Amino acid sequence: MANVKLEIVNLRKEYGDLIAVDDLSLSVEQGETMALLGPSGCGKSTTLNMIVGLENPTSGDILIDGESVINTAPGNRNVGLVFQDYAVFTNMTVEKNLAYGLRIKKQPKEQVDSEVKRVADFMGLSDKIDRKPAELSASELQRVAIGRTLVTNPDILLLDEPLSNLEADDRNRMRRELRSIQAETGQTVIYVTHDQIEALSLAHRIAVMNFGHLMQYDTAENVYQHPQNRFVGSFLGNPPMNFVEGTFRKDGGKSFIESGSSLMPLPSSASTSVDGGSLVAGFRPETLVLANESDENSFSANVLAVEPQGPESVITAEFGETQVKVVVPSDSEATSAETIHLMPDFNLLALFDSESGVRLDTRGE
Repeated sequence: MANVKLEIVNLRKEYGDLIAVDDLSLSVEQGETMALLGPSGCGKSTTLNMIVGLENPTSGDILIDGESVINTAPGNRNVGLVFQDYAVFTNMTVEKNLAYGLRIKKQPKEQVDSEVKRVADFMGLSDKIDRKPAELSASELQRVAIGRTLVTNPDILLLDEPLSNLEADDRNRMRRELRSIQAETGQTVIYVTHDQIEALSLAHRIAVMNFGHLMQYDTAENVYQHPQNRFVGSFLGNPPMNFVEGTFRKDGGKSFIESGSSLMPLPSSASTSVDGGSLVAGFRPETLVLANESDENSFSANVLAVEPQGPESVITAEFGETQVKVVVPSDSEATSAETIHLMPDFNLLALFDSESGVRLDTRGE
């Protein structure tokens, strides 16, 4: 049985009439990286602050190693928090920043020196140990902030938008370093971000939040490939998931969605309970395959625009009353065509209720 490190049970946080976090429940296993992902104001940072103890929940519980920490002071929860703005001591050297937490705990000097050396080596800061923050780059400052937390050996490492202040190259480098840190230390990590690329590249599981509600909690792959509602499908992906709203049709045992005068084939497993009713088909641009007109499960779309993006091009095409995005190789003949024929991957095509946005179908056969 998996070792659950963190468990959040029916967590709720109210600020007057505002419900910042609404009945949140999830668990994180030992050694796992979990990303809290969502737009600004979705409740992810409030959740993080409640885990740390900086905020008290209105109701619900937070358990670490099976023990409730609701009435435990922040300093006694053994969780480490790294902010997006580094929050290093500007008047201290790298060595003193790294040692700060251990010295506050009055650890023996020999142990402090040994742990600081170990973490400085691990974080690639050994040659900068005597420098002050003003002499460091942004990514080096972030490594100091993370190292200062790791040296205290926390049960859980909490990262609050840690890469948002970095330039693109530094963000990519730090993502690689964070993956390496987690893999080598086996540290349990909670990662708060609004950046889907960070969440998908770093997390084992992703909790997608919106307006305080948990929209989906699953593996990074399942959250991306098999969204359980329209919000999750639209929030992840660049270009985002295509949504075609239309009428469900059955003809000779085959299923279709009708948009205007156009028909798109659907999996045979599509529900018949909405026959003649409205629904939404969702599919990612990269899951569409260029096909021939004669292919049984293909549909046609009129090309409106082509956006070259290096080795790939993004085609905007019109299908019925909807515009869809398609990712194709940049040297594809489709980039110069007026009409293209596309075949959806039924295993990755989802059907959503047109009103609630909740997923209707099971994974295609």
